[in-house]
Amino acid sequence: MGAQWKAKHKDLAANIRGRIFGKLAKDIMIAARSGADPASNAHLRLVIEQARKVSMPKDTLDRAIKKGAGLTGEIVNFERVIYEGFAPHRVPVMVECLTDNVNRTAPEMRVLFRKGQLGTSGSVAWDFDHVGMIEAEPAAEGADPELAAIEAGAQDFEPAEDDGVTLFLTDPSDVDLVSRALPSHGFSVLSAKLGYKAKNPVDPASLTAESLEEVEAFLTAIDANDDVQKVFVGLAG
Repeated sequence: MGAQWKAKHKDLAANIRGRIFGKLAKDIMIAARSGADPASNAHLRLVIEQARKVSMPKDTLDRAIKKGAGLTGEIVNFERVIYEGFAPHRVPVMVECLTDNVNRTAPEMRVLFRKGQLGTSGSVAWDFDHVGMIEAEPAAEGADPELAAIEAGAQDFEPAEDDGVTLFLTDPSDVDLVSRALPSHGFSVLSAKLGYKAKNPVDPASLTAESLEEVEAFLTAIDANDDVQKVFVGLAG
């Protein structure tokens, strides 16, 4: 959870999938500003791969690329904004938003943070590292994540947990390079993105079950906001 928080209940209901596709479409449009050809646009290539992993419809994907690249005549005017603060019980949080109206998003974030604490710029960021995050699973029997990390050029890795997914950490500028190298070292890439990793995550064992439920409820409410792209939480495990 110290990397990117994910809701525990991975419900595949239509509205949940719609939110996922909506967030990805924004990422695709932003990436496509630098060109509609993924062969020459590393950022776009990574986001397209992520969209395919969650089975985004091809027409939705193509429309987002064309819109972002300015091929439809529509204007894409999203601004990336980071909100920093604390979830209940002083758990640090970084919330990444893509919004077309900061005057709408800012007050919504203030309301959502009432059960925690909204901080000023830099108040929490100092306790996070800005890194590339690549989720991958073994594609070959006996694939060694430590060896793969070294040979593919990752800075570090977090061993797989119950879901069998290993998190490879890279310098922000090396995400595409490492993503393309991992398959030759026995790992299939599931997603690749830039994010924030807590330097001193809170140990869940220091919180009661009731306190953890309060943190979970807070994070779920934040993630449900349409402008929120990613939520990074300083909670270990």
